[in-house]
Amino acid sequence: MVLAFSGWNDAAEAATGATSHILGCWTDPSFSVVPELIADVDPEEFYDFQVNRPMVSVDDSEIRNLTWPGTQIFGLATPDLDFDFVVVRGVEPSMKWKTFVKDILDLADDLDVSMIITLGSMLADAPHTRPITVSGSGASPDIAKRLGVEVSKYEGPTGILGALADACIRRGIDAISLWAAVPHYASNSPSPKATLALVNALEDFLEVDIPQGDLPEQSSIWENDVNDLALEDSEVAEYVKALEESKDASDLPDVSGETIARELERFLRRQSGN
Repeated sequence: MVLAFSGWNDAAEAATGATSHILGCWTDPSFSVVPELIADVDPEEFYDFQVNRPMVSVDDSEIRNLTWPGTQIFGLATPDLDFDFVVVRGVEPSMKWKTFVKDILDLADDLDVSMIITLGSMLADAPHTRPITVSGSGASPDIAKRLGVEVSKYEGPTGILGALADACIRRGIDAISLWAAVPHYASNSPSPKATLALVNALEDFLEVDIPQGDLPEQSSIWENDVNDLALEDSEVAEYVKALEESKDASDLPDVSGETIARELERFLRRQSGN
């Protein structure tokens, strides 16, 4: 089960963008993969509509439609993989978090979900010109060791993803969290580069190939657009340069055989279609 929620956990809409990509990326007819809506959380129970207001839209026939904030759960059968996906995408709830989490994990139990993977994105002092860093963590030392990720050492306010991780520990469900670090000065619009980084991290963790679609091209366009904005302001340009130097210095010791092998494995998976 892969989950992402807009709001506090979703800088530059990178996390929800990743779940949207997963739901729509298998467009080749040979895959025959079509998302199926299997559950729709009742928004009346969990949302403050003065915080997350319903949206009015008008279609081509001038018919007005009202869309309520909420959470939807999709089943995604992937016969070419060893497992299927359950994708949870929605707005971070405003209230009754314990009940909300219980309902999600009850459904996960009913669907025999073997692992929970939450996706998030946060603002960071990172340059947009370098690869977006994605950190993977487990909520307990045991889970982190078994699944090959770091132990989460974060302390402070948390979002619905933190509540989900805590509930997974109490239920004995394996759960990890993948977080993308989004440049804070380039977070006003959706960041396809951060979305692509999360998709790649999910690929690496699950050792599968997820179709990239137009994400690489959109990532390049986004980076070029931010380059243009930085060039218009000398202070921003100098700041980006300082971030690049700091990033390059800190990453140099981490350029290892393991990093190169991971990139090669991802390339070979895409070439073989496996």
